[in-house]
Formats: sequence, structure tokens, C-alpha cells
Amino acid sequence: MAEDSSPQDDELHLPRTAVNKLIKEIVPHARIPNDTRDLLLSCCSEFIHLIASEASEISDREQRKTILPEHIIEALTGLGFTEYVEDVKSVYQEYKVQAAVSTLSSASLHNCWLVFFRSEEEKNPS
Repeated sequence: MAEDSSPQDDELHLPRTAVNKLIKEIVPHARIPNDTRDLLLSCCSEFIHLIASEASEISDREQRKTILPEHIIEALTGLGFTEYVEDVKSVYQEYKVQAAVSTLSSASLHNCWLVFFRSEEEKNPS
């Protein structure tokens, strides 16, 4: 008997276009049949679900409501995926730097506008 696909099932998978883009980046000259792409999509989704579930349990044990990056790293280690830990830490550090730069840029842009409006107000007092 075939399984019915519910809308909730679709929410549990990565977007097909994202996985296809990853496949093209990793193996640009290979032909990958649709059933193989579907299998990769399912494997990626299952891997993320596994890590997220383990990280959620770690978060619960620490009585936290938010899964932190450290929980993901601990989940990877606990599940035996230690070979990914250094890459995850590296990507996380890059993310933190980008986020800090973005925050500073936003603050700088905001301050520039404040300076502009203040100078305009000084030129044209109402």
C-alpha cells in the first residue's frame, strides 16, 4: 500500500533545489538520476533530523529552551560524527565574524542616517 504524502511530510525535507545545487557544486559533470537525487534528499533530511533530535535532548537536559551551536557539536560527537566537528566549529566561527560585521555595518549605516538627519535639521530648523 502506497503511503500518502501529507503537507507535514513536505516540511520535513530540505528544498529539492537546494540539494540539486549542492549536487551540481560537488559533482558538476556527473549525471545523477532523479531517484538518486530523491535518495540523497531523504538522507540529508534524515541526518539533519537525527542531529537536531539529539541536540534537542541535550538542550532539554540542560533545561534550555533553545538549541545552541554547542548542543549541535555535542550531538555530532555523541552520535559518532566526530570527523565533522572541526568543520562545524570553523563554519560557526566564520558565521560569528560575518554576523558581527553585519551588525556593525547596520549600526554604522543607522548612525550615518542619524548624522545626516541631524545636520539637515540644523540647516533647516522648523
